Amino acid sequence: MIDIKDVVAGESYACKFRIEHMLDADGNLSTADGSIFELGTYEGLGVIIARDADQQLVKLRDTKSKREFTVSFKDIWDIDTVDWV
Repeated sequence: MIDIKDVVAGESYACKFRIEHMLDADGNLSTADGSIFELGTYEGLGVIIARDADQQLVKLRDTKSKREFTVSFKDIWDIDTVDWV
């Protein structure tokens, strides 16, 4: 796996991540469908869009929900290159 400090600008990377977010009973991210939600930990796989080394944050797009999140370096792992097909 790759260290976030070794990510090269202009190349594609993805990582696993965790965030605190409103989730439904099945652990899915909240939607506007009127379901009941509670705060919980969501883990997903995201494509890294941007990295801020000074603030130790990455902006990524969750591959499942297609939502963008800003996540701390401490809450990402298993960074690897993306081979687009």
